[in-house]
Amino acid sequence: MNSAAQFLLGAATVLAALGSANAQTIYPLTRAEILVGTKFDLKVEFPGAPAQGDVRVTINGQDAAAVIGKTATFVQKEDGGDHSAYWIRDAVLAKPGQYTVEASAGDRKVNVTWEAFASNGAPKAKNVILFIGDGLSVAHRTAARILSKGLVEGRYGGELAMDDMPAMALVSTSGTDSVVTDSANGMSAYTTGHKSCVNALGVYCAKNKNTLDHPKVETISELVKRTRGMSVGVVTDSEIEDATPAGMVAHTRRRADFNDIVKMFFDVKPEVVIGGGSPNFLAKSTPGSKRTDDTDYIKKFEAEGYKFVSTKAELAAAKGERKVLGLFNTGNIDGALDRFFLKKGTVSKFPDQPDLTDSVRLALDVLSKNDKGFVLMVEAARIDKYSHSMDWERAIYDTIMLDNAVKLAKDFAAAKNDTLIIVIGDHTHPVGIIGTYDDDKPGKEPRDKLGTYAAAGFPNYPAPNADGYPDKVDVSRRLAFVFGSYPDHCETGKPFLDVERVPAVAGPTKGTFVANEKYCGEGTTRRAGNLPLDHNQGVHSADDVVVTAMGPGSEQFRGRIDNTRVFRFMTNALGLGSAQSQ
Repeated sequence: MNSAAQFLLGAATVLAALGSANAQTIYPLTRAEILVGTKFDLKVEFPGAPAQGDVRVTINGQDAAAVIGKTATFVQKEDGGDHSAYWIRDAVLAKPGQYTVEASAGDRKVNVTWEAFASNGAPKAKNVILFIGDGLSVAHRTAARILSKGLVEGRYGGELAMDDMPAMALVSTSGTDSVVTDSANGMSAYTTGHKSCVNALGVYCAKNKNTLDHPKVETISELVKRTRGMSVGVVTDSEIEDATPAGMVAHTRRRADFNDIVKMFFDVKPEVVIGGGSPNFLAKSTPGSKRTDDTDYIKKFEAEGYKFVSTKAELAAAKGERKVLGLFNTGNIDGALDRFFLKKGTVSKFPDQPDLTDSVRLALDVLSKNDKGFVLMVEAARIDKYSHSMDWERAIYDTIMLDNAVKLAKDFAAAKNDTLIIVIGDHTHPVGIIGTYDDDKPGKEPRDKLGTYAAAGFPNYPAPNADGYPDKVDVSRRLAFVFGSYPDHCETGKPFLDVERVPAVAGPTKGTFVANEKYCGEGTTRRAGNLPLDHNQGVHSADDVVVTAMGPGSEQFRGRIDNTRVFRFMTNALGLGSAQSQ
């Protein structure tokens, strides 16, 4: 290409970019995949705040409101901004096919293309169980297999329940605004079939000032209850308002809207709601409450027939109930290593917290009472949280806990071939196993103790107990499980037996973090971080996650797919969006 051609191409690219920046924005965005029969908000933002008479919105060349069958609303200078907004709320596409939406204002035109899809015929599955290992990466699976099954001469002593499934695929997780996702828009893609931006749940990210006013897309919980009368369960060991469980019910631009998310749980009313985070359910007059109003949501749920439980014993006694609200901690439920072995974290304050398996067992009992079927989401949240704090042993014990819960679901599904089981991470962490740390090697620092390739050998963790947990992690030859993103910190090469690791603490300059000196000193390595100075822990990565699946509809999971396809495959297995579901 000659220099003149290069100049013209560059100029055209710049002009196109400028034109795009000043053009209308249509939500849902282009290439959106929309299940027929699901609700979504169609919104167009017109820069420059044109008057209503100067704009036009069409679908396949016809007036958009006429195609949707609903009246559109128009707001000039929405929220006092320099744009006008065209809305059709709770829009529904009745037929599958390609839809081209065009928005024009004067001589400015922009269009997007949507694909409306329907499920392929009659339902294949009665139930769907979606397991989310938050942040679950390949190294988490590998380390969990080593610790819980053993590894001798390169061969494992068994398979993880989550790996012993016939279907497998790679899932890409990037959102609309960034190559790296967070749990909010990652989970939202699974539950709505739409991509979104970081921190957003069940919405497209528009210009609205109020976090609850952004264009909404229906979640699978709302869909199956509205169209099928199915039951829904949400089980987690995080705060129930946290991003992943909230993704089952929420519509907000800001995942931190915990009080609003509690109300959204109440509006949708999943039959099983289990996790931590009780303060956001309590009226503000109650000691320890984090609400800003006097609504007691525990009492509101109880008035709707829910059995409220707050301990493992109460949870077990709730067998036979049809609706259960379980809140077992003011924050996140403690992980398996702390609860079963170290007795750290908040175990002394909450000594009777349930295991994820206890919660799943109860959820299956409650949900299976509905002859119309159920959708159950189960999250092992602290895999991610411990990976952020670079505390890999705690993360791996929770991966083993997740696998035990998957085994329960597989046993449940074995009686009838009517349940699709999916195990997936919502995003990844940059983690890997590079060898072993051996205390018998000479030297003081972790790198002196590190063995790679043939020098690594195998770790010497004790044989696991009946639940797959070795009773000791501070062995002399340990996995070298490393993190690819980190703040300034000191590396010890050893497990953190006292409290969850805190790699970095506030520095002398406001908004910056430095290595936590608690872990520094003789026998450690001081490491300069590779993250910006305002980060105090590890971050997510854009690597694909691995999904494994079994049961009717699992054959769809193969090759490389986008995260939105998880929603599509679940709804296809359930026959939603077909003639049978309308």
